[in-house]
Amino acid sequence: MAKASETGEMPALDQTDLHILKLLQQNARMTIKEIAEQVHLSPTPVNERVRRMEASGVIRQYAAIVNAARLKKGLMTICYVSIKEHSKQAGSQFIQSIMAMDEVVECLTISGEFDFMLKVVSENMDAYYNFHVNKLGELENIGNVQSVFVMGVIKQTHQLVF
Repeated sequence: MAKASETGEMPALDQTDLHILKLLQQNARMTIKEIAEQVHLSPTPVNERVRRMEASGVIRQYAAIVNAARLKKGLMTICYVSIKEHSKQAGSQFIQSIMAMDEVVECLTISGEFDFMLKVVSENMDAYYNFHVNKLGELENIGNVQSVFVMGVIKQTHQLVF
């Protein structure tokens, strides 16, 4: 039997599932026992619900959110990129190249004047310049690039509200 994530079907989530997701978004290190206490169930059904949400792709991964500045990665840049050729092969080649670039922490396909928005994290302006010229600039299909430097982060969250 195909998993819901493989068939494109969304699993039915009830209020308890949503409560579990909210708790895990706030602290992914919560134990099943701690979650069970919060949602007023025993650990076994909570574990089954979490496993079901993992298997269906509702929960994609667990991660630590790292303070980039504390790791000497204090420059965040939003980089808008347009590509010259819009064929499936050219787009796939661009995406493969971006996936291999450690400085790019997010890549979004966007509408409008540009095709992609990259969130790039680097040590400083010299490191970003090196990325821009020697990595991004070396890609064959690059049309136009516009860089916007983040001066401060007002709100940054990974938590969805439902």
